[in-house]
Amino acid sequence: MKYIIKAKIEVDGVVDKPDIIGAIFGQTEGIFGTEFDLRDLQEKGRIGRIYVESKTSGGKTIGEIYVPSNLDKSETALLAAMIESVEKVGPYNAKIVVTDLVDLRVEKMRKIVERAKEILSKWGRERTPDLKEILSEINSVLKIASITTYGPERLPAGPEVASSDTIIIVEGRADVLNLLRAGYKNVIAIEGAHSKVPDTLKKLAQKKTVIAFVDGDRAGDMILRTLLDNGVKIDYVAKAPSGREVEELSIREVEKALKNMVPISEYLKQLEKKKVPEAIPLEKEEIKIEQPMQILKEEVKPQASTESRPTEEIRREVSEETYLETAPSAQPEEQTQEVLEEPLHKQPPTEVVKAEVESSALPKLIEIPESVMQDMKDMIGTLTSAVYDQNWGIIKKLSVRDLFEYLEKNEEDKNIYAIILDGIVTQRLVNLALRKGVKVIIGYRLGSQVSREINDLRIYLFDDIIPKTSSQ
Repeated sequence: MKYIIKAKIEVDGVVDKPDIIGAIFGQTEGIFGTEFDLRDLQEKGRIGRIYVESKTSGGKTIGEIYVPSNLDKSETALLAAMIESVEKVGPYNAKIVVTDLVDLRVEKMRKIVERAKEILSKWGRERTPDLKEILSEINSVLKIASITTYGPERLPAGPEVASSDTIIIVEGRADVLNLLRAGYKNVIAIEGAHSKVPDTLKKLAQKKTVIAFVDGDRAGDMILRTLLDNGVKIDYVAKAPSGREVEELSIREVEKALKNMVPISEYLKQLEKKKVPEAIPLEKEEIKIEQPMQILKEEVKPQASTESRPTEEIRREVSEETYLETAPSAQPEEQTQEVLEEPLHKQPPTEVVKAEVESSALPKLIEIPESVMQDMKDMIGTLTSAVYDQNWGIIKKLSVRDLFEYLEKNEEDKNIYAIILDGIVTQRLVNLALRKGVKVIIGYRLGSQVSREINDLRIYLFDDIIPKTSSQ
């Protein structure tokens, strides 16, 4: 409809709405012929349904009449005048007065304009970016997520470890912090659980895709084995470069290690291949035992002319080292067989000889009490360490993970003479030991960047000491 005719009506009596509508239709019928009859116009859709609102007051009926019109302006004005011509409703006098002709198109335009203003205003408020907000949003990418804890055991973890579909398991808190710096927020640490893994971690792993990210040394393999032995579901394994720890990797190295992760089944097959050497016939083994000893004889003898040690000491070392070559003829057959078979369970003979030669090239031999030797043997495979005074009295036993923190907290303590650890002798440990005046470090393995040629500090490996003692 284009227009609405608004009119007021007053009737000198009590009437109903149908009475008023009937009077309008009846008293306007045929005034301008059938073409302008209200019923005919209504049937053709030229006008809408007549609506009346009325109420009774003081024996009179008053109200308002609304007539929608789809006629043009002149026809609508004529229709309004026709409605005003009604003088009676039933037996009562009536008066109708047109109060307004509303152009619905103008009203619609007004509403559209008002709505357009609202849309533009809201659009301006929401879409106009604030420079500070933009810079703040950009800088938020550079912020390192803060470390949190997970479960009743309060395991160090990233903020998304519970919500992410994938989790990364590492060894300690320092590893978690390093991965957070690299942008990985779905990381959790077992935090020194070398024998029993927390139940919280087991339950969490059942629901997620699990990546075990371990150090690039024997300790990393032991951590992985601990997880598997405790029933933790592992899907993939990522490993730091050889001799490196997860906590010291750069962001690029972390990304590369995780990119090169392998399924757990494939990783375990690789470990098995490293562990099982090829079987060597006994006759060939005997030949390999005899030949290296002859070479050793020739290499050790010339040292007598360059070193200042007594000739008897050199002879005693040579006779001890060549014992396997000379003794079998004087020993019972059963003992000879035992000596010959022993290298099958250790290393190929050529490597043993190499270790002996290298250890003989160390700056000075070291005397270690039997009790300390036993401590070293018991320490293998436990990832523990021990600190000793000058009389080889034990000061402190602790895990390798806690060794650096202990040394840093007790940096003023100059009573530490020796450190023995079932782990890697890193440059960080060497620097800390030199500051504290430590004289001896004995470790399971030497870091790739560490030199053993240090005047104030002697560095040995387990293989330098335990094989010699056990063979004497």
